Amino acid sequence: MLLAFDYGTKKIGVASGNALLGTASPLPALPCKNVQPDWDKVTALIEEWQPEVLVVGLPLNMDGSESELCQRARKFARRLQGRFGKPVWMVDERLSTREARERTGIRHADPKVDSMAAVVIAEGYLGGSEPLAP
Repeated sequence: MLLAFDYGTKKIGVASGNALLGTASPLPALPCKNVQPDWDKVTALIEEWQPEVLVVGLPLNMDGSESELCQRARKFARRLQGRFGKPVWMVDERLSTREARERTGIRHADPKVDSMAAVVIAEGYLGGSEPLAP
């Protein structure tokens, strides 16, 4: 069991993943306040799902370079690791939002798209995408 996160400054998409089946399902997105995750909600989610691994998408630019949002996503990943003591991996999430919009048919900003992007991130991890350290 894993939880995958599509980190954003306004909301964080979330998905659960099953390594045995190689599948992932969207969960409700988590709100952020002043660019900060609601850690109480993150804690409740981790207590409920008891994941073995946490996966965070790394929003690289198309040329592979890192953006400011990459630094924030890395910080989020390190804080997850520090708070919960679980293995945390990052995977390249380029084009995950585009794929999430195609899957949902939603073109505007919507928490369902963020959580579907987390599904894409989880599937990438489960499918063998090279995991990166935070």
